[in-house]
Amino acid sequence: MSDDSLFDHVEPPFEPLPEEEESLLPESEEEEQDSHQPFRIWSSIQSIVVTAFLLASLFTLFTPNNLFSGEMFDRIFQAWQANPRISAPVQVNTPATPALPIGIVSGHYKNDSGALCPDGLTEEQVNLKIASLVQQKLMAEGYTVDLLEEFDDRLSQYKALALVSIHADTCDFISNEATGFKVAAAIHSVYPDKATRLTLCMADRYAQTTGLTYHPNAASEDMTYYHAFDEIHSTTTAVIIETGFLNLDRQSLTENADLVAQGIVNGLLCFIRNENVTLVQPTPVP
Repeated sequence: MSDDSLFDHVEPPFEPLPEEEESLLPESEEEEQDSHQPFRIWSSIQSIVVTAFLLASLFTLFTPNNLFSGEMFDRIFQAWQANPRISAPVQVNTPATPALPIGIVSGHYKNDSGALCPDGLTEEQVNLKIASLVQQKLMAEGYTVDLLEEFDDRLSQYKALALVSIHADTCDFISNEATGFKVAAAIHSVYPDKATRLTLCMADRYAQTTGLTYHPNAASEDMTYYHAFDEIHSTTTAVIIETGFLNLDRQSLTENADLVAQGIVNGLLCFIRNENVTLVQPTPVP
């Protein structure tokens, strides 16, 4: 036999048959995934249906008849209860702006005596007693009240619901007609309507409460050009009042100071609360 024939009878090397690729996951895990598949599909369908229902409900709510009505909010609440995963709106409380105070200037306080009577009674003393009572009464009404000195540093750009400066007229005897009170606002007020209204309120309520006579158009330049009018903020409405004469009205100003203070309080409340006020009729000027 030749060498070539020997090679013809050599069988080729053994090659294993290809096997199917094994799964990367164990058979048990594959079976578990297959078992969860229908549940996941059902959960997805349920979420889509719930979302579609909520959107449809919201669109039906926004009609002209029930926009922002109680029925609308009831239906939104019911929809939210059906799906608690929807977050309820969060309410944020915004701090309220502090209310402006009322300013009470006690005339001549911590500056000078003001009008001086022969027996030593000073206008500063009379003014301070009345101003303190006004402060107490307004605070009892729930207002914040600043008791201010004649040249108080706080007067610079002072903002308030209203401001009144309390003074009294001379202790000298002028005539038997030198009795009664005067009220004046700034001669050049940025808001003249408000200044006029505060003047009328103060004059009307003070006259009604005390029974003292009002003398309109009798204010001096010391009143209409009162220094505090130029110091306070332009939005603060202010007046100055001469509560009476320390000669003929002394009893009212000292022994009935509580009534005098109530008259000033009533005038301020008339302005702040926008109460009705009648035009005060002029009387002869002493």
